[in-house]
Amino acid sequence: MPLSPRPLPFLLFLLTLATGCTHLGPKTIAVDRFDYSTAIADSWKQQTLLNIVKLRYMDLPVFVDVASIVSGYSMQTGGSLNGTLSSKGAIQGNFLAAGGSAIYTDRPTITYVPLTGEKFLRGLITPIDPKNIFFMLQAGYPADFLLGLTVEGLNGVRNRSSAGGTAREADPEFVRALELMREVQAAGAVGMRVEEDKVKGSTAVLFFRRDDVPADIVEKTAEIRRLLKLPAEPQKFSLSYSPVRGAENELAVNSRSMLQIMGAFASYLDVPEAHLKEHSAMAAFENTAPKSRRDAVRIHSGKDKPAAAFAAVRYRDYWFWIDDGDWRTKRALTAAMFFFTLAETGAPEKLPLITIPAQ
Repeated sequence: MPLSPRPLPFLLFLLTLATGCTHLGPKTIAVDRFDYSTAIADSWKQQTLLNIVKLRYMDLPVFVDVASIVSGYSMQTGGSLNGTLSSKGAIQGNFLAAGGSAIYTDRPTITYVPLTGEKFLRGLITPIDPKNIFFMLQAGYPADFLLGLTVEGLNGVRNRSSAGGTAREADPEFVRALELMREVQAAGAVGMRVEEDKVKGSTAVLFFRRDDVPADIVEKTAEIRRLLKLPAEPQKFSLSYSPVRGAENELAVNSRSMLQIMGAFASYLDVPEAHLKEHSAMAAFENTAPKSRRDAVRIHSGKDKPAAAFAAVRYRDYWFWIDDGDWRTKRALTAAMFFFTLAETGAPEKLPLITIPAQ
């Protein structure tokens, strides 16, 4: 008895599946690229927030970088066909069996690099180059926010400080100067450029425009000069790092290190009442700033995980988070992450690697 031709299409499909050539790589790029980038960004925010929280508890900040991600995919297919063709009148009759199999494997390997050593520590405690701060100002970051976060003082006029475990409020002249600089910045009357000098090398220069500037902006620029003890005539000032007033043609910037920026950020943390009672966290910052300054940046805390948060971490049985609708604090955290990159805290080449296959 001849075999029925009906199984032939199915047989051809199995043979095509088993012997055909298909590419997995191109199909995974769109998914993997966005998923991994989102996961790295979220973990970076959480790691930064956690280390800010830990500083308030006098705990050691620890950073681990994602060095590499290797995604390996494999697809194995197979098919089988067997049957029995019996003679006429045989009891068992004719028999045909077909089968197929497929094995899909996704095995990424993620390599982590602990950031340690002299280079990392030096980058963490070294003040940020004033040039990098003012380049971010040139890129559009508001002057009052950016300078309030990254400098201890300008030309000897002091910002709010949390050094030594106590909070010192900013000089009124500093607060007013930043407000005016924001307005002058919005009017396009202040700028930055780098000038080359054969002896000194590259020097960052801050300049104030006088041409085609409204009269009220000119007055505000003059007030900024008075507040920061800058001479009235020069149109440009070289940026230099110094905790005290510089030369006549210089703007002395007492810039903060990454550790100082994180410490200043930690001063706006809402420490749980239970931790204040047991003295496990510094309480010197509580209620030291005016309400308007306190509400500008805030890290919340609570026992329950927040439903919607820009970043949230769990530490000492409490959750600490930044509200997703609090754009001021979100902007401050993002800027801190940018400055962490600019602070040259990269790890040396010969560091131990932790490789974890994720299966």
